[in-house]
Amino acid sequence: MTAPTEADVRLATELVRGAGSLAAKMRHEGIDASVETKTSVSDLVTAADKAAEKAIVDRLATERPDDGILGEEGSARDSASGRVWTIDPVDGTYNFVRGLDWWCSALALTDGDDILLGAVYSPAEDAVYVGGPDLPTTRNGVRLDAIPDTPLDLACLTTYLHPARLKQPVGEAYIRVTGGAASIRILGSGSMDLTAIAQGKLHLFCQHSVPDWDRLPGWALVLGAGGATTQVEAGGALWSLAGAPTAVADAARALTSE
Repeated sequence: MTAPTEADVRLATELVRGAGSLAAKMRHEGIDASVETKTSVSDLVTAADKAAEKAIVDRLATERPDDGILGEEGSARDSASGRVWTIDPVDGTYNFVRGLDWWCSALALTDGDDILLGAVYSPAEDAVYVGGPDLPTTRNGVRLDAIPDTPLDLACLTTYLHPARLKQPVGEAYIRVTGGAASIRILGSGSMDLTAIAQGKLHLFCQHSVPDWDRLPGWALVLGAGGATTQVEAGGALWSLAGAPTAVADAARALTSE
């Protein structure tokens, strides 16, 4: 694995800022007629998602032609370098469509199984977050403080599970972990939730069946701020956890204590 370079950080910053700014402009101009559903009525995709992903992919084709690509909206390219850019052009599309501010553009750069960096741009804040395991997390270039360690029983946990699944095995696991938390938030954008965790505003991300584009960018930020990440099997699903180290460990035990 090679460490991220200054050029990697600069490019990632420019890519997410450009994608997020384009999506915000398109929302301002009106996107209602271009909204489509994917897996459910709350799983949406817009022309802004597609345009923002294309903007990132087109630039990577020029500047990093040997790197692989995995995009939420279908972009894919095999890697000749071992590196892959995982892209979520608009994370929190339901919020984006409904006029809420909790959405962002996000990406991660990996080398094999290793996360090199994640970058997230929040247009509502005009803030770019960049960080990774060997890259201290910053907000608009200012280094964040280390995540304060917090146990689960004092933690604010961010998650999601539709109530219809509460009586299923995955719901039983969900109740075990959320029942031990001090508070819960369901905000609708995993990458944005993870920016809040990296800043110590929330304490733990815990959700099942999270795709790489919703997981890797924010995981990198949490790791760069001294947090912990892990995945565990519980209730027939793979759960992704990130946040304060003690809260992550407590939550992993709660999920698997059937």
